This record gives sequence, structure tokens and C-alpha cells, in this order.
Amino acid sequence: MTSSKNNPVDVRDAYVFLAEYAAWLLGCGATCIRITKNVTRIAKAWNLKVEVTIMPGSVHLSVFDNDTKQSFFYLKRKPKTAISFYKNTRLSELSWAISDAKVSFEEACERFDKIITAPCTNKWLVLVLASIANMSFCRLFGGDPIAMLIVFLATLAGFRLKQMMLEDGFDDRVVFFVCSFFSAVIGSAGYVFHLGTTPELAVGTSVLYLVPGIPYINSLSDMLDGHYLVSFSRFMGAAMLTFCLSCGLAAGMLLMNLK
Repeated sequence: MTSSKNNPVDVRDAYVFLAEYAAWLLGCGATCIRITKNVTRIAKAWNLKVEVTIMPGSVHLSVFDNDTKQSFFYLKRKPKTAISFYKNTRLSELSWAISDAKVSFEEACERFDKIITAPCTNKWLVLVLASIANMSFCRLFGGDPIAMLIVFLATLAGFRLKQMMLEDGFDDRVVFFVCSFFSAVIGSAGYVFHLGTTPELAVGTSVLYLVPGIPYINSLSDMLDGHYLVSFSRFMGAAMLTFCLSCGLAAGMLLMNLK
């Protein structure tokens, strides 16, 4: 099938691109409303009518060609990738570029490939910034300088362990349990060596870097938009990670005999 005068792309190429695009948005942590709006925006620019059904692990796309009156159905599983604000932003920008006719279909495919293959933010920079941020949380809750230093070291060690375990393909739940346990043991140094005046804050904030805040926020957004299945799936996934985090923290405190 060739593209018509009104439709700038072959319909089969278009729905494959749209399905891949939607699946990557889902994998990178976009909310359902953003996925639907972005895909609809692109489809409208190509004179296509699209219906998007988003499931927890896949995207179902139904495309209707307004020119040929043909319809197509395509299913694409969500890629296994980390949540990425960078990729979400770049993919959204791409949808506007297509909608404003600033890029051709071929150029859109090239940009899409560059976005999804872009390297992650420097892991050492992320490691240091996450440790500083967690240390700041300790200060925000009233921690003294000694507690802040302990939290920084506990986060630095725990977050690095998290990076290594994820690179080696460990299950997320195991990673959260082990890293929480590891950070809690280091965070208890204030109690063990009688350092500072707020050792309890060092223990409590040493694991905050593991709290899955983005899935909780996305779950609420999806629920408000009526995507209850995806909302429940994201909420339960985040709740399970929180449970593993709590178990690791409790195990660390039990090992160090903290009461």
C-alpha cells in the first residue's frame, strides 16, 4: 500500500511507529493521558484515526485510515527500560514536531531511534546527586551534621549497590530489600558509635532514596483519568517495592539491635 495524497506515510509503517512510540512512553514512565494525547496528536497529523488501549505490560493500537477506510490492529509489549524523564520529554517534543509538520516520517523515525538509544545520565553524577539529596532530606527533618554525613555515606554505598545489582539483572524487589538493608546498617552508625544527637534520623532517612515516588504519582494520575487497571498495577508494583524497602530496613535495625 502506498501513501495517499492526503496521508504522507504508508499506514502500515505509521501504526508500527505509533505502537513502538506508545510502548516506549509507557516503559519510560509516562502517564496514560500523556501517551494517549501524544499518539493522537501524531495520528491526526498523518490523517489517521487511532484508539489506544493501554495495559500494564503492553499497548493495543487500533488505527483507521480516513483515506482508504481500512483499519488495522497492532499490539506492542512494553520494553524493559528504566524510568527516564529525558526520554519522556524528547518523545513528547517529537510528537509536537510531527504535528507541526516540522519533520518528515523518515526523519521522525531517525529521531525516535536516537531518543530510545540515547545513553543514560552519567551514573557517577546520579550517584553523587542522589546522596546529596538524601543528605538534604536528613537536614530537612532536623538532622545534625553527623547524621547528615552518615546518611550521605549510607546513600552513596546503597545507591551504588543498587546500580550494580540492576546492571547484573537482579529482580527489583531483591534489589530494594538488599539495598535498604545495606543502607540501614550503615545508617545505624550513629547509634553504634554514639555519634551525634539525632542518630534516629540517620537511620530513618538513609533509605529514602529507594521510595518509588514516581509510580505512586503516576498511579494517581492514571486513576483520575480513568485508567484503573494500569493505575492499580502501578500502585501495587510501588507498594511491593515499598514493602521490600521496609523489610530491608527492619532487618537492618534488627541486626544492629536497634530498639
